[in-house]
Amino acid sequence: MNPFTPIVDEPFPRPQRWGEAELERLRRMVDQPSLFYWRGPQCGELLAEFRRHYPLNHVFPCSSGSAAIHIALAALRLKPGEEVIVPPITDMGSVIGILYQQAVPVFADVEPATGNLDVGAVRAAISAKTRAIVAVHLAGNPCDSTALRALARERGIALIEDCAQAWGALHQGRPVGLVGDFACYSFNEFKHVSCGDGGIVATDAEEYGPSLGQWGDKSYDRAGGERDAALLRDPAELAPNYRMSEPQAAVAAAQLTKLGEIVQARVQLGARLHAHVSAVPGLVPPAIRPGDTSSYWFFLLRVDAERFRGGRDEFAAALRAEGAPASAGYIPKPVYGYRVFQNHNFFGGAWPVRDAGLTTMDYRAVHCPIAEALLGDCLTLTINEAMTAGYIDKVGRAVAAVAARLRR
Repeated sequence: MNPFTPIVDEPFPRPQRWGEAELERLRRMVDQPSLFYWRGPQCGELLAEFRRHYPLNHVFPCSSGSAAIHIALAALRLKPGEEVIVPPITDMGSVIGILYQQAVPVFADVEPATGNLDVGAVRAAISAKTRAIVAVHLAGNPCDSTALRALARERGIALIEDCAQAWGALHQGRPVGLVGDFACYSFNEFKHVSCGDGGIVATDAEEYGPSLGQWGDKSYDRAGGERDAALLRDPAELAPNYRMSEPQAAVAAAQLTKLGEIVQARVQLGARLHAHVSAVPGLVPPAIRPGDTSSYWFFLLRVDAERFRGGRDEFAAALRAEGAPASAGYIPKPVYGYRVFQNHNFFGGAWPVRDAGLTTMDYRAVHCPIAEALLGDCLTLTINEAMTAGYIDKVGRAVAAVAARLRR
């Protein structure tokens, strides 16, 4: 009897992420008299590389994508109890800054085939207290930023684009991040480009741009260069220290020189996998809007549990047995279902804004049915730039074979 041979019969491809380009910048860096701080030469080169892809006027390099979003929120000068609309399918980094600014995350439901914010749900969630929308481009698939921007302008609120998973993605032919009031990016270990951890927040808005550095640098005003020390050490407002260091910036700048080829490979591979999945009845691939380009941080698809024995979990397990890089689900539950939200345990077991009567929000009563359904039946397939068209075709064949075997 022949042993079982998986359809994906080759090792999982792993890209060589760092190399001579990063080393060259790090060699130059070690000759510097200082590795401090965000106005050093490596950070300057990072901003130049960033602007080649994202021509935004005001840019601040910071310690993480979470920090980038917090800085954008701080620049809005939110008052305690004011509200910020976010999707329930996202990373905690999208909501931490809201809570630390004593504002209230309001979760709006998502589109069933993308997991991105549904514009109608956002409209229904806007109240007199709403100050901003955080739009997350999930898995590299662009939100309907144009519609969200129009809604934000209509209601006089800000739009923050969370582009952490969407380096190189295009909305209507333009890079994501260029539509909203703020664009936030991540250099986390697992993103398209990385320096281990780090981030960038950027804007063209003159109302907010000149102060970005202060909101990420303890509210110190360093814009004037050499300033009176007493003035520098006399901050007018409260802000954290989210500065980026020179070693991080050196690696991140080198990574951005590779962004075009990384994204091009992922776009081609993602489109190829999309075609395979689209041909299988009962599977729903991510919906890409006409005119948009997903940069496929990963491939998110939904499984119609009524059409396959064992539902999503057995489907994912069968794919792994065939050698395909599949995982059941994405995050375990919507963010509002996390213990910290269910217990309202944000600050030492308390939530000051609710205790003070500034909000009546109760996350135990929040339900976004589409997000809950999506997380219950989705699975993810890994895509990276080291994969070949042949490898993706094998994954596609594995998907078709598993679907045929498990079909009811």
